Parts: sequence; C-alpha cells; structure tokens
Amino acid sequence: MIGTVYLVGAGPGDVGLLTCRGREVLLRAEVVVYDALVGDAVLALAPPEAECINVGKRAGNHTRSQWQINEILLEKALQGKSVVRLKGGDPFLFGRGGEELELLQRRGVPFEIVPGITSAIAVPAYNGIPVTHRDCCSSVHIITAHKQKDLPLDLDFEALVRTEGNLVFLMGVSALPELCRGLLAAGMDPETPGAVLHRGTSARQKRVTAPLSRLAHEAAGMEAPSIIVVGKVCQLEKDFAWAERRPLFGSRYLITRPRRRASGISGRLRELGGEVVELPTIRLRPLKDADLSSLAQSDWLVLTSPSGVEIFFDLLRERKLDVRRLARLKVAALGSGTAAELERRDVLADLMPESYDADSLGLALAGRLTPGQRVFIARAREGSPALTARLAACPGVEVIDAPIYDTEYTRPPILEPLELLEGDTWAVFTSASTVRGFAAAAGTEELSRVRALCIGEQTAAQARRYGMQVRVARTASMDGLVELALTCAGEEI
Repeated sequence: MIGTVYLVGAGPGDVGLLTCRGREVLLRAEVVVYDALVGDAVLALAPPEAECINVGKRAGNHTRSQWQINEILLEKALQGKSVVRLKGGDPFLFGRGGEELELLQRRGVPFEIVPGITSAIAVPAYNGIPVTHRDCCSSVHIITAHKQKDLPLDLDFEALVRTEGNLVFLMGVSALPELCRGLLAAGMDPETPGAVLHRGTSARQKRVTAPLSRLAHEAAGMEAPSIIVVGKVCQLEKDFAWAERRPLFGSRYLITRPRRRASGISGRLRELGGEVVELPTIRLRPLKDADLSSLAQSDWLVLTSPSGVEIFFDLLRERKLDVRRLARLKVAALGSGTAAELERRDVLADLMPESYDADSLGLALAGRLTPGQRVFIARAREGSPALTARLAACPGVEVIDAPIYDTEYTRPPILEPLELLEGDTWAVFTSASTVRGFAAAAGTEELSRVRALCIGEQTAAQARRYGMQVRVARTASMDGLVELALTCAGEEI
C-alpha cells in the first residue's frame, strides 16, 4: 500500500500560526521531512516515534539537494508511510513545493497540500506593518531576492518602482545594499520608508526601520532569516507595533511537563507574549495491572498530581468500577491543580496542605488519622518517600502505596534541549521528574547554563543538584509559575 505525502506550510515560526490541519497531520506523521526555517515549537510537535529527516537549506549550506529531497519523499511514501513535508511559510510561495509534487504525481503517489501562513504577510504584521493600507498604496508585491553567488540580482527595478506599491523581499538580506541601490537608481524616492525584519513572530524578533537611502547602512548587522519591506506602510510601525508591548515578549519558555498537561501553562505564557516550546521530558504510562482491590475498604484516598487524578479515573472506567465506590472515602489532594482536576469530576478534596509538597501532605494527613484507618495512595511508582514516611509514624494506620503509573523519560525526536537555550530562555519544571527527564535528554555536563523556573522546593532541589540556575514560584501552582515568569522576564543572562 502506498502512503500519502502531506506538503505542509509550517508558517513563519510561531506555533500558534500553524494551521489546524497542519498540526493534525504532523501529530500522526510517521516520517517528517523538515526545512531549516521551521519554528522550534512546530518541530517539537513531531511524534517521538517518527523518523525525522533534516533537509534544511541555508545560504551556501544545503544538507540535501532538491533532487534528493524529491527522492526521499517518494521512497518513504512507497514504503507505505504517512509523510509530512514541513516547509517554512507557505509551500507554494518560493518554497519549490511544485517541484516536489511533480515526481509524486508521475509515480502515482497520493498527496495533500496544506497551505501555510506566509512570512511575507505575518512577519510585517507582528511588527505593526500592514502590507496594504488604504492611505498608503493599492498593491503589494512579493519578490524573491535570492541570487546566485557572485551574480547580480536579476530584477526589473524600474518595473517595481512603477507599481508604486509596497514591496516585500524574501531571502534578500545579504543583497540589501544591491536592492537599495537598484531601487534608488530606478527613481524611487530616497525618503521612502523601509524595514528589515529579523526572525519575525519569535522571541528573537527584531527590526530596523530607516529611509531607503539609509536602510542598508542602518541594517548592516542584520542576518538571515530576515525579510525586507519597502513602502509607506513601514512608517505605521510607530503606531501599530504590538508584539513587543506584551510583558513576556523576548522571552522563551521550554515546557517540560507531559504534552497532555502542558496546554494550560503554555497558553497563558503565549498570551503574555512569551514564545513557548513544548518539550515534554517525561511520559506517563498507566499500569494496566494496578491493584485497586483495597480501595473500597479504605478510609482515605490520596492523589498527588493532576495526571494521577486523570489516570486513576481512567482506570476506574476501564475496569467498570462505579465511582460510587468512593462515596465513603475522604479525599486528600496534593496542590490546587490536583484539587481542580478532582473538581472537574465532581469530587471535592477534603484535605489539601498549605504547602504543596509530599512532606506537607503527609504531615497534614497524619493529623487527621485515627488508629484502625486505612489510607490508599494512588500515585506514580517512584513517588516521594516523604509522604509514606510521615504516615508510617501514625500508630495503627495501614498505608497502601498503590502505583497506578510509571514515569518514563522521553526526548523530542528533532530538537536538542541545550541548543534551545540561546537568549532569554527558561526551562519550566513542574515536578522533580521533569527535571530528571530534561537532564536525561540533554546530558548532565552543561546544565549550569539552564535557567530553571520551578513550581516548588522539591522540584528546585532536584534542579540545584544538576547545577541549574534556579528560581522558585512563590506558590506551587500554575498561577505561581506565571507570576514567576513575569518577575524574571528580561533578567540579565
């Protein structure tokens, strides 16, 4: 059976600008063939079990020729695989997408085109520059300024000037002086506003604006990937620039908790302007043979994490155990997140410690127990011994420490954690196990470079053992982590 190739436009970098369809096919891809300009947060969505092939092209450095890329797509599809070809921006806007489909079409390989948001529009928008505006122009023209080494630009500058429209040049930062000279020689007003926009939609977004006559000089230090905009609309950035006004703009956050639990903190940090890369370092594997036989005869049920709540109720459902079995139990929850997950299932916690750690939970619960009672703890196999140590000191109390899931370390198939630490980047840890998972994925030699935002003291203690630069949330909750991120944003590196 022949597989399908999905030609997916990954957008300009911000994972929020990846289309719903693009995300859908990427999450179930068996093979991912990706370009250099695909955003880190988009690459992080690749399934851990997928085969990932880097075919990225940079100026003067092509990992694979276009012919080789075409052959890879054909070969993997003929193996019956679901293949996602990830291309920055839109695959049909100077993306050579048509060339990649020609071979597939000739060989009868099914394919689907998933359009993407082009950087030609999105990057100016993130910099407050509309590519069209009623008072400035009636057209926009998108031009590739890529050129062969040592050859002049093959552009009709006079025709471009005659359009009197806004000009957007892609892949042209190395040719910026030549572009400016060509437009000026063709008669464009030297005072025409221009802008060079670097890494738009990311935490490293930067722009230089200047009149055309001085643009090449003012933007001399700008590097690829950058796009160039020339036209009156560039002057609107003074009023319309919005991205950098958000409190977390310029900061990037690596979210290390399991992806199914990451959306809450990820969404809040993105809303505040942070760039978020979901980089799960642990995976929770429910134990199908978990022993729940003592549950109905217990007096207390203890749950220590939101994931534990979810897995516990999934186990009840799978075994067709009626939730009414919990009717006589009192429930203890470790932290507001765990309590909130219980409440979503119409269960209110009877006990939650003031400090959200295992020792505090054990101390608080020990004060409520009487001889003859039984405590059923449903948690990870490698749960903190501090909880059971506190309860073991209670006379006549039986403690059943029932593992319901294993914590497994995982790593992204494409990204290297330590390579993501450039600039104002923070790793966000919500448990000691996420810290250990990060260390396992990254290797432990250079972890002193890691700036860690930790949900609580136990998590922070684990991070300090690896030599990380640690900041601890004032309260052990998602609200506390967001508050901590706001406090630390822009902190000197």
